[in-house]
This record gives sequence, C-alpha cells and structure tokens, in this order.
Amino acid sequence: MNLDLIPAPVRAGDRGRCGFVLDASTTITAAPGTGSTERWLRTTLGAAFGLALAPGGEGTARAIRLRVDPSLASEGYRLTTTPDESVEITGGGPAGVFWGAQTLRQLLGPDAFRRAPAGGSTAAFGFTDIEDRPRFGWRGLMLDVSRHFLPKDDVLRYLDLLAAHKLNVFHFHLTDDQGWRVEIKRHPRLTEVGAWRSRTKYGHRASELWDETPHGGYYTQDDIREIVAYAAERHIRVVPEIDIPGHSQAAISAYPELGNTDVVDTAALTVWDNWGVNPNVLAPSDHTLRFFEGVFEELLELFPAETSPFIHVGGDECPKDQWKQSPAAQARIKELGLADEDELQSWFIRHFDGWLTARGRRLIGWDEILEGGLAEGAAVSSWRGYAGGIAAAEAGHDVVMCPEQQVYLDHRQHGGPDEPMPIGYVRTLEDVYRFEPVPPALSDEAARHVLGTQANVWTEVMQNRARVDYQVFPRLAAFAEVAWSALPAPGDRDFADFERRMATHYARLDALGVDYRPQSGPLPWQRRPGVLGRPIEGTPPNV
Repeated sequence: MNLDLIPAPVRAGDRGRCGFVLDASTTITAAPGTGSTERWLRTTLGAAFGLALAPGGEGTARAIRLRVDPSLASEGYRLTTTPDESVEITGGGPAGVFWGAQTLRQLLGPDAFRRAPAGGSTAAFGFTDIEDRPRFGWRGLMLDVSRHFLPKDDVLRYLDLLAAHKLNVFHFHLTDDQGWRVEIKRHPRLTEVGAWRSRTKYGHRASELWDETPHGGYYTQDDIREIVAYAAERHIRVVPEIDIPGHSQAAISAYPELGNTDVVDTAALTVWDNWGVNPNVLAPSDHTLRFFEGVFEELLELFPAETSPFIHVGGDECPKDQWKQSPAAQARIKELGLADEDELQSWFIRHFDGWLTARGRRLIGWDEILEGGLAEGAAVSSWRGYAGGIAAAEAGHDVVMCPEQQVYLDHRQHGGPDEPMPIGYVRTLEDVYRFEPVPPALSDEAARHVLGTQANVWTEVMQNRARVDYQVFPRLAAFAEVAWSALPAPGDRDFADFERRMATHYARLDALGVDYRPQSGPLPWQRRPGVLGRPIEGTPPNV
C-alpha cells in the first residue's frame, strides 16, 4: 500500500477490512498504560478537527482503541482498521502506542497537523493494517542552544517535531563558550553573567561582520522541569549536556577561579562573542571538581533518571596548551602519576563518570573522551567520523553514531551561491537518506554496542527558529527514516519512493509552520547574501 508514511513502516497492507472515519461521534477507548497517548490525541487531533474525542466503551463504533501487548517490541505497534470504522493501536509498551498514534495522525492527512480546524471536522482513510517497530533504540537530535538561544516555546515545538518523526532522544546542548543556558541556584553568576554576551560574530569566524546587539537567555529550573515533562509525555528522553573541561569560557567568565589563573588573567574574560575552538579551559583543580559536582547535583534533580539516564559531559575540543603552561596542572599530572595532558583530561572525565555512576546515571561524551583511556561504563557520541565509534564499540563501549560528515545538519544542503552562510560539505536530502549508522567494518559483537544515531545541529550561524528550521528540514525527515526503518544498504535504498512520500510530508510540514528549505532552493527571505560562511568542497571523507 502507498500510504505516504515517513518513516516507512516495516509492513503496511490490508486484509479486506473497512477503513476509519474520524468525526463528531469518534471516541477514545484507552487501556491501562496508554494514558499519555490518549491525552496527546485529544490535544492534537481534537484541536485539529474541533472534536471532543470523548471516552468510549468497549464495542463503541468509530472509536480509537488503544492498548498494550507486551509480546510486541516495546516501541513497536500494530495499527489496524476494523469493520465498525474504528482503528485499533496496539503497542508493545506505552511508547509503542504513542508511535502508532503518530502514524494515525499522518494517515488522517495534513489537516491533522494544524492547531485548529481548517479543512473541516471529519477525516477518513481506507482499510489499513500496519506492523511497525524501530531499528534503533536511540533516534536523536542534538540542538545547540548555547551559540544562539532558543526560547522555551521553541524548544517545546522542537520536541513536537521530534515526536512527529518518531525520534525519541533530545540531546540538549546547554553550555559552551558563548553562553550558559540553565539556572544553577548555588552558582547564580552562571546565568547572571554567563548567559549573556555583548555582541556576536555574524557569519563564520572569518566574517568581518558583527551583530552588536547583546545576545543571551537561559532556562529557569521550572522551565527545564516543564521541558522534561513535555518530552516525557511524548516518550522522548532528554540528554542534557554540560560541556567540560573545554568549551567553558562562559562558566569561567562568571567564576574566574575555574580557569587556569596561573597562565591567563581569567578575571578579564567575558562570554565569548566568536566561534571556533577556545583556548580557555577549566583548571584541573579540586575546586573545579567540587563546583561542577554542585552543578550536576542540581542537574540530576531537574533531569530525573527515568527521562535522562544519560548525562553528556562534552569532552570535545579541549586544547591542552594552558595545562602544558600551568604549574598547577603539571603538579596535578605528577601527583596523579599521569603520563601527559591527555591522561589528565581522562582523569577529569573518569572522575565524573564515577560520580554519575554512583548516582545511577551513565556518562556519555564526544569521542575525544577516548583519548587517554575511557571509564568502563561510559558511552561515546562519535562525531569526528566513524572511527571513534568503531574504536569504542570494539572496546565494549556503547556508541551513538553522529559523524559530522554525514549528519551535521548545520552543513549546507546545496552548493549554490544562495545558501545562507554556507557551512561545511554539501549534504543533500538524498545524502542523508543514504547515511548508514552501522559501518560494515564493525564486528557483529561490536555492532550490538551501537545504541543508535542522532543528527546534530550547531547554531553558530542560526540566529533564530526560522534559520534552525531551514537547516534541519526537510533533512530530518530523511534522517528519521534512517533511524527508524529497516532500510537496505545505502546504494539500494529507494530514494525515488522517499521523494514521492515527501510530497505529502511537505504539506504536513507546511501545516506545522516549518520554514524548511524548498527543494527548488532558498526563498528570497531565506538567503543571507554577502555573509561569509565556511563551505568545504568535494565529497566528505568516510573516516
């Protein structure tokens, strides 16, 4: 059957059954374990069609029936129409029911993605029988809100967009050199000082343009609780990231004693207004450890274990120059019996791995945390290519594959001159569709350590929600199918069929108000003529 579903289900067919009609008589029958989906259906489909979707009893016709069957995969589901013009969604667990409801929404047409009725108060589709389950348990999007802050409502909107594409991990990049975005009550200067910068480089760091408007913002602890609860209702796990020991100038600007005071005048540092790799890193001192233990104590309260079993500590792009020059850092290396600065960073990361493990959480970091040795239970986000993930998986560590050459959505979508602030390699919709998260070089045993995959969105050249939308969509739809569906090898994937289904999906994105990049090229208001980017020519290396 051609149902135009994205991501594509494992199987879609029919057994001669009737279709489903949604109208004023439609009710919802929700078995135990399906409450979050019942609430979501009322607030989305109910609003889109102006319907009450009242509770129904067994045997009621034109009903949406929700139930759990543990014999199915936990995120798997069956969606079946019945002769009484009802639809049954059976999930292996609460999440499976919810993903089945996302499929129901797609089947009801683009009007089901609106916030109020536009095309009437009824919808229908023909006989349908779908069996589905995800390929990976980790299907994520990393959103950087440090370089350019996104208000809370924009974050909630992105959680809805993830859910609409059956993505279940939201990697929340909360801190960096350019801004600290989460309230920590015992260290108030992190947001009083660290959340704001006086100006911002406009374009790539080689650009001569500046936006002289102060930029910043942060999420209060109640904002974070709301975001986490909103995600949980949509069966999305949140992975908060506090970047250490590099990418820390915003924190050092707020608390200068965190930096290498015997090398630089840290009191003179401000929140960074430029892009790139910053030399100002945390000092490997006991005070720094205690300070960030306090940060993580508050963070664990805001991100409970049920929703956030993983805590991301960054660990990437940490220049060692200041440690090499610092008598205090060199004394720490000698005291600990370490070989060099790489092992000093490993000691730093291992400390927090042990600290988080003792509190029932798992540490995850970018693949640089492999350098100098990695703690046994730590997991790796492989961003510099496949190599770090391969090394980690072969060593028995869990891995999330997110190679920059393939799934960094800040990279440009086309090689033409109209792309706004073009960054990186050209990664088209088809390129993303042909991305394979599990490299063939992995042994079968190591491949089992690939938790899944995520797309990453770094916002140096994305000043607002519309710019984020332009970079993320439509490519996130292709990525979602890669993460969910059991696709053939990259060269054998039916991109023509995916493009055909996208014709319907664009109408859904239109209804959702997504400012995606049209396949014909950027619209006039999406261009940024004359603003320098950093395009890289050629085919990205497979490293």
